[in-house]
Amino acid sequence: MSIIRTIIVLAVIYAIFLFSGYGVTVGSSENAAGLGLKCQYLTARGIVDSQYIHSDSGIVGVSKCPIFKQIGEVVDKS
Repeated sequence: MSIIRTIIVLAVIYAIFLFSGYGVTVGSSENAAGLGLKCQYLTARGIVDSQYIHSDSGIVGVSKCPIFKQIGEVVDKS
């Protein structure tokens, strides 16, 4: 019974990501001599990359990738 419940929960999470347009962070890496931060987000449609300006303090740019990010393509918008 628990495997069915797990499948249902995963299907609901997938539907939420599909219709809301949000993704969750799955990876990050620094580039351009540490001045850039490349974040990868898992969405319902695949993996999306985002580039940010990086600083350790977070005053200019971001210090780490945001956990959630809304992407531009949403299924229910025309």
